[in-house]
Amino acid sequence: MTASEPLDVLVVGAGPTGLALAAQLQAYGVRFRIVDRHLDRARESRALAIQPRTLEALAPYGVTQTLVERGNPGVQVHMHLSGRTVRLPLFDIGVADTPFPFLLFLSQSETERVLGDHLAESGTAVERGTELLELTSEAAYVTCRLRRRDGTEESLAARYVVGCDGARSTVRGQAGIGFEGHAYPQTFVLADLEVDGLEPGAAHAYMTDIGVVFFFPLGSPASWRMLAIRSPDVTDDEGPVNLALLQALVDRYLSDPLHLRDPVWMTDFKIHNLGAERYRAGRFFLAGDAAHIHSPAGAQGMNTGIQDALNLGWKLALVSQGAAPKALLDTYEPERAPVGRNVLRFTDRAFRVATSRNPLLRLARTHGAPRIAPLAVRLPALRSVAFRTISQLAIHYRHSPAATDGPRPSRHRPRAGDRLPDTPGNLHALTKAPGYHLLLAGPRELWETDQIPAATHGRDHLVHLHTLAADRLWRGITHCLVRPDGYIAYRAGGRDLAGCTGYLDRWLPRPADSLVPGRCVQQ
Repeated sequence: MTASEPLDVLVVGAGPTGLALAAQLQAYGVRFRIVDRHLDRARESRALAIQPRTLEALAPYGVTQTLVERGNPGVQVHMHLSGRTVRLPLFDIGVADTPFPFLLFLSQSETERVLGDHLAESGTAVERGTELLELTSEAAYVTCRLRRRDGTEESLAARYVVGCDGARSTVRGQAGIGFEGHAYPQTFVLADLEVDGLEPGAAHAYMTDIGVVFFFPLGSPASWRMLAIRSPDVTDDEGPVNLALLQALVDRYLSDPLHLRDPVWMTDFKIHNLGAERYRAGRFFLAGDAAHIHSPAGAQGMNTGIQDALNLGWKLALVSQGAAPKALLDTYEPERAPVGRNVLRFTDRAFRVATSRNPLLRLARTHGAPRIAPLAVRLPALRSVAFRTISQLAIHYRHSPAATDGPRPSRHRPRAGDRLPDTPGNLHALTKAPGYHLLLAGPRELWETDQIPAATHGRDHLVHLHTLAADRLWRGITHCLVRPDGYIAYRAGGRDLAGCTGYLDRWLPRPADSLVPGRCVQQ
């Protein structure tokens, strides 16, 4: 029987995306449940790297430090090209505004462990072995039919359902959302193992005219993660993956005498490039692999999914609690779908260049890259752009209906819709509490004005006030409103907060019975 009081949110899928969403919903006190049909978290995983922006976005929920402690920060990649090795710094340019200037190599299984432990310690249990069977959309909620591991069934009501349930998403299918794209012809092998002969402390990329092999410094459950194309001209393309096959690939592709041993696990798989037609259908939302799957090029997949979740969670929370209008949920797809499409395009191009058997592309890979890579290292501007793109720090929502520049905004970045930088100094720690943050730049005495109570009254618990030095974010007297996910919602020059108050009235309206001090309500 359906419960009389609906849940606010049912999260379907307890991978990194679903767990991150649950952590944010939990921080806002939302009534939710998280279910997963698998009996245990992932033990074997393809995602292995966490980008700086993801570490920033997870920091307010108290898990980032644990992730960093368990992971292996990587700051250099060694490209092995035609008899020479080019050492490329990963994240040494354009990193001054983030507290995490590195790519963190960490198995997806460990990422899930950290997020799951955080939820458990805060009183939320992941309901494993619980499968979603059917969704029926009603006027005010969704009826969700679940089956537990013992075969018993349950029906519950939820105002919103979020599908974080992967490439074969039940939520996406039940919502009638298409999933379009293509599969690549190549088969890949993946393994966590030990490798003798590799220099530690860096990622290694072997780009040859017959194939590519990557080694990433993992640390746990083994020292290295290996990724390579499984080529039929080396071994039987249909046989099981074993250590002999992996060693044969390395011996065939590489001139370096590497010795593989002690594999923890091995598998092979196909790669697809697929995207959902929509990220929302009524009360149904998609995030992570349910919305987009692609090649692992650039370590974008898991990170994009987690950031989908953290864009959506606070919006669901505020709308469910009646603090924000339902229109706030309409901003999820316009903000995240372009990011997903860009990732699909980027990874597709990178994958084709790295794997193509086309003679021209093979020549570019083996002879062009050795000449271009050293030049790229000497161009700081190019490296900075590349870092900020790969690290996802450059993602912005400037075209979102929820991003507004008010009067006389600074000509300098960050703009409305941009991520709040962490420079100069600890702005992220200052703005980590749930809710919006109003930053007032300039001498404190200039902000002793009745405009502040007019802006915050009736929503004080969701608008936190901070006074900054005049040159800490922009020069001169200015102010901005930071969203709960760390992006700038509104900014303007000067001390007039009327525009900011108008923004809050639209997206975070005060309760109807809340009077603004010093103002009359005309009848």
